[in-house]
Amino acid sequence: MRSFIDATLDQARRDQKVTTLFGRVRPIPDIHSKNSNLRGFAERTAVNTPLQGTAADLIKIAMIRIDAELRERKLRSRMLLQVHDELVFEVPEDEVDTMRRLVTDRMENVHTLKVPLRVEVGVGPNWRDME
Repeated sequence: MRSFIDATLDQARRDQKVTTLFGRVRPIPDIHSKNSNLRGFAERTAVNTPLQGTAADLIKIAMIRIDAELRERKLRSRMLLQVHDELVFEVPEDEVDTMRRLVTDRMENVHTLKVPLRVEVGVGPNWRDME
């Protein structure tokens, strides 16, 4: 982990930007600031962005693919909400098993990484009362 942090900070200092796995760029203009508070925030942002930004990219790609499949299969289920790394769907009772498989597969296989992506699926009458 230390080598990742050091390499990311070196790159941010050199390029004044960092990128996600998918190439989304975040400028880091304060990485050389004389103000230690600004520089510290820039350093934390530089290390955090490739990780959290890539996670955001992954869930967005999965959402696009899931939405396309819902339309293609003409399912009545609907994606309602994203909250951080969670997706909330409205699913008719007769599509619960189909959606459980579809969402798990599309999210776990959104992109091949060195570590596996794992998904937990819960079902309930509302978000608060999920299994």
